[in-house]
Amino acid sequence: MKPLALGIVGIDHRHIYGQLEGMQAHGCVAKGWWTEGNPQTVEGFEKRFPDVPRVAERAALLDDPEIDMILIADVPARRAERAIEAMHHGKDVMTDKPGCTTMEQLDGVRACVEETGRIWSIDFSERFEVPAVTKAAELVADGAIGRVVQTVGLGPHRLNRATRPYWFFKEDQYGGILIDIASHQIDQFLFFTGSTDAEIVASSVGNFANPADPGLQDFGEMVLSSATGRGYIRVDWYTPDALPTWGDGRFTILGTEGTIELRKYVDIAGRPGTDHLFLVNGTRCEYIDASGAPLPYFANLIADVNNRTETAMPQTHCFKVMELALRAQAAATRLGNLK
Repeated sequence: MKPLALGIVGIDHRHIYGQLEGMQAHGCVAKGWWTEGNPQTVEGFEKRFPDVPRVAERAALLDDPEIDMILIADVPARRAERAIEAMHHGKDVMTDKPGCTTMEQLDGVRACVEETGRIWSIDFSERFEVPAVTKAAELVADGAIGRVVQTVGLGPHRLNRATRPYWFFKEDQYGGILIDIASHQIDQFLFFTGSTDAEIVASSVGNFANPADPGLQDFGEMVLSSATGRGYIRVDWYTPDALPTWGDGRFTILGTEGTIELRKYVDIAGRPGTDHLFLVNGTRCEYIDASGAPLPYFANLIADVNNRTETAMPQTHCFKVMELALRAQAAATRLGNLK
């Protein structure tokens, strides 16, 4: 597997750290990074990646024939434009979620992928960077809980107001909470239920705790239904300060013969570390430390770039996740202090 040469366009979200580290772990080399202005992430990026030079113009990366892939973590509303530009320059793309913030942007990305044959991949970090999800997928594939009929995805986050940039509080810049955060849980719903499409049964967004910031949605929920399963998603910005991490992300998979619950980032019952998995079926009722499970997304994506395959994530799945997030956001009942 030939490692890739990378360029970074936009580091406005700290998810870029995981995107680049995941690729570097498989031998990929970043030739440079560009970002507009000086977002708060610059200091952290330079500390983590001191050997990656900053370039004055992103054209220096886009025009470099040695660069295979562009990683993007720009302001969410700019990500689709940056991706389309990169694909037209012959580069494959890995972008932070959300990959786009409007249906028009998604249509533009689809058309560009069709025209150029490039890969547009979103690093859904709550699946691709969480070993417990890999372990859960193995158990489901082995039939440990029978046929999956429902998923429940909970994505609480800490507000960390002092560290948030201007665009975090502007709906037209981050897209809305269901587009931004809940795209993670939509991805997992489709993956674990084996769904290729779904209906948005109901959705809502709200601002209940931040009346001075009516552009911030601090709560969101939705119900999905597909030919193979049902799903409930709740996301919020209410993580309390006493929790020792940014959020108690949970994911429950209901099968006809058992259940799997993931406590991805913390076990408030007291077990140390991350990636806590609880399995209950007809013969087993146990806790599994899943922190040692592999993270295949990055290696598979590198192979896909080299072989023009779709092993990391089908392109249609990536499109469908964002389509459903956009549809849920557009249809959402608006509650609380929202305009």
